[in-house]
Amino acid sequence: MPELEKNFFEVLRHYTAGDPMREEVQWTNLTQKEIAERLAKTSTPVSTTVVKQLLDDFFVRRKARKVKTMGHAVCRNEQFENIARLRDEYWDSPHPIISMDSKKKELLGTYYRDGHLYTVDPLEVYDHDFAHAADGVIIPHGFYDLKRNVGHINLGISHDTSQFACDSLMHWWRVHGRRHYPAATSLLLLCDGGGSNASRRYLFKEELQRVADGLGLEIRVAHYPPYCSKYNPIEHRLFPHVTRACQGVIFDCLETVKQLMKKTSTRTGLRVTVNVLKKAYETGLKYAADFKETMQIAFDEVLPQWNYRAIPSLLRNTT
Repeated sequence: MPELEKNFFEVLRHYTAGDPMREEVQWTNLTQKEIAERLAKTSTPVSTTVVKQLLDDFFVRRKARKVKTMGHAVCRNEQFENIARLRDEYWDSPHPIISMDSKKKELLGTYYRDGHLYTVDPLEVYDHDFAHAADGVIIPHGFYDLKRNVGHINLGISHDTSQFACDSLMHWWRVHGRRHYPAATSLLLLCDGGGSNASRRYLFKEELQRVADGLGLEIRVAHYPPYCSKYNPIEHRLFPHVTRACQGVIFDCLETVKQLMKKTSTRTGLRVTVNVLKKAYETGLKYAADFKETMQIAFDEVLPQWNYRAIPSLLRNTT
């Protein structure tokens, strides 16, 4: 190895940890100037231009990627195979396949948001994100229609509860779903295993039954296993593009957020509609005392903790 490269890695070895040539050197947060200053103390002083060339030769500038799973769920692969089977079954049917989830709550007001904008004047925001100074909150609850490559977001203004999630689903069906799937009698709903639509939450099942009865529509639910929410289609087919459409803009009012999210689009034809649900939702509610004994949720034989159907009373009464 040339003397310069040897000294280069020797400098990094004391401050970091590498690359195929030296296993103990995997990364560095030293600046180019700092590396050049340390090399100057060896027999191979160089400019920052040479340091940059060395870094480009042996390293790649990266940021951390959230890809490592924090845990492993039992029957994980079996559930993924089951979801794939359900998607195939629904794909060639008149029934929709919908991915559902909530985005992070946002504060309304003069608060900092990640991203850059072209501006005439500097953008000035509060130096702290104290919620008490906010003009309100928004909770984006989204749906991604896998067959049509279309997204819809309902903006809540109170709390992300099971009732909110199910009201949001009911609104999507009444405004968009039944118009595009007029022959549908069932809906495949893909969602995470936690949050307001948690797989273990009986209140969610009770609210889901209310929606099925109100719409006369069977709702088949398939939850992704724990630690697998990133595989939910909405997480990579809708939400990243919504984030991009809103980056850097101050959420000064509800209308601003609505118009920004409506601008979401991709080269593959993704479109997004946005609505506001102004109802206030109460937290801490409990399901009915006798719900577990009387519920009409039909659990699958395969992994029933993650797969079940809310069958409308109209269909139950005819069987």
